[in-house]
Amino acid sequence: MSQINKEDIKQEVFDLYDDYAHNRLNRRAFVQKLSVYAVGGLTVPALMSFLMPDYTGNVQVKPDDPRLQSAYINYSSPKGGGTIRGLLSKPIAANRKLGGIIVVHENRGLNPYIEDVARRAALAGFISLAPDALTPLGGYPGNDDEGRTLQSKRDKGEMEEDFIAAYDYLKNHESCNGKVGVVGFCFGGGIANMMAVRIPGLAAAVPFYGSQPAAADVPKIHAPLMLHYASLDTRITEGWPAYKAALDANGKKYQEFVYENVNHGFHNDTTPRYDKAAAELAWKRTIDFFSEQLKS
Repeated sequence: MSQINKEDIKQEVFDLYDDYAHNRLNRRAFVQKLSVYAVGGLTVPALMSFLMPDYTGNVQVKPDDPRLQSAYINYSSPKGGGTIRGLLSKPIAANRKLGGIIVVHENRGLNPYIEDVARRAALAGFISLAPDALTPLGGYPGNDDEGRTLQSKRDKGEMEEDFIAAYDYLKNHESCNGKVGVVGFCFGGGIANMMAVRIPGLAAAVPFYGSQPAAADVPKIHAPLMLHYASLDTRITEGWPAYKAALDANGKKYQEFVYENVNHGFHNDTTPRYDKAAAELAWKRTIDFFSEQLKS
């Protein structure tokens, strides 16, 4: 990342990036609005560079980590995109069947950050599968801007089927104990909620700042939930009170955490929205939760 001091950047800049990253602003409008904050020697290109993800220096678990067996596989999604590619990871030292975790990417395909998260999950003692919903369009293209464009071209219902098929694949994998949970981020958080609604056998769901299901669908949820929200992420958190009311009304098991003074995407350590303390706490809680729900 550039040497801009995060504390010197106004919240409105992060809000603009959120609008851009979620296709509510095109690139031209984003640059135009960003120019208002290019003051005091701070240029628009410098702000753009600061805000964009940096995948070169922020890998926590490298692809060739000797503690892991990690490789791309293909699985069948007959109701979705046909054949879907995903990263399957598990600890080499495992001498028993493991709980499974589906790791769901943001709205831009299987980028290096999500692959890293999938390896972190495996290193914590699980078998993880991180599908790439962009597979039918050639896969993650190597940068997030093109990834968002590609993902917007896919049918949402078919993408949902791709992740449901990932659950079926992992549940029946020879190294899985049959207990499968899901963790998702942004778009993936919404997918995690969707899977909790649609998969009766799902063992656990952990949406990070994900859109909530309709209240009418909450009775279908059987999996225990752990929900992570960011206090500055008003776009997503405004849907939490109604979701909470529906969960309570239907006696569902859940834990919710709202992290103060952090933004949407606070877990993503490749962008300046990352908050180390909140991200590490949320991830520890997530792994502890999966350990309770998925290990036999």
